[in-house]
Amino acid sequence: MSICIFPGTFNPIHNAHLKMAEFALEYYGFEKIIFIPAYIPPHKEISSNLAKHRYKMVEIATSKNPRFEVSDVEYNSNSPSYSLITVKKIIEKYNLQTKLNFIIGTDAFTKLESWYKIDELKDLVHFIVFPRRGDKPDYTYFKNKGYDFETAPMEYIDISSTEIRKENKNRETTRDVEVYIKEHGLYIN
Repeated sequence: MSICIFPGTFNPIHNAHLKMAEFALEYYGFEKIIFIPAYIPPHKEISSNLAKHRYKMVEIATSKNPRFEVSDVEYNSNSPSYSLITVKKIIEKYNLQTKLNFIIGTDAFTKLESWYKIDELKDLVHFIVFPRRGDKPDYTYFKNKGYDFETAPMEYIDISSTEIRKENKNRETTRDVEVYIKEHGLYIN
């Protein structure tokens, strides 16, 4: 089975996340994209109280595409969401014999060297790097370090979860997620 995972904080999930996943489905021909909301992201300060809301918003946002799936592998761990552990669980669950495809933005890609047991992780995954405005990774450095990756030729979409939270730009999410945010009083300044 040709699958790709899309791990993230999704605080909240927004239209650019969905466009990236749709692009990956079509451009790379994946059978499915598995969204994996982090329970406790190890590189971000975020309240664990938001975990259930972030997970629910991903479920809501992805529900209209039958080729999108949401995994609770990190949500149910109740511990920091290390990609290596997640990847091993997904590989085992789907009995994969090849590297696991992994969607990542350049902002996270440039910080890979700080990730938990990255030398072990990089042997298990093929990163699909989606550029973000202003990020200019030294791709040669990552190639020389043995990372297996390619950059997705998708035009950058200027949407930020941070801006949605700070400026209440809920229009950058799906209508159903916008309603959920309002119903639960999330991201009120």
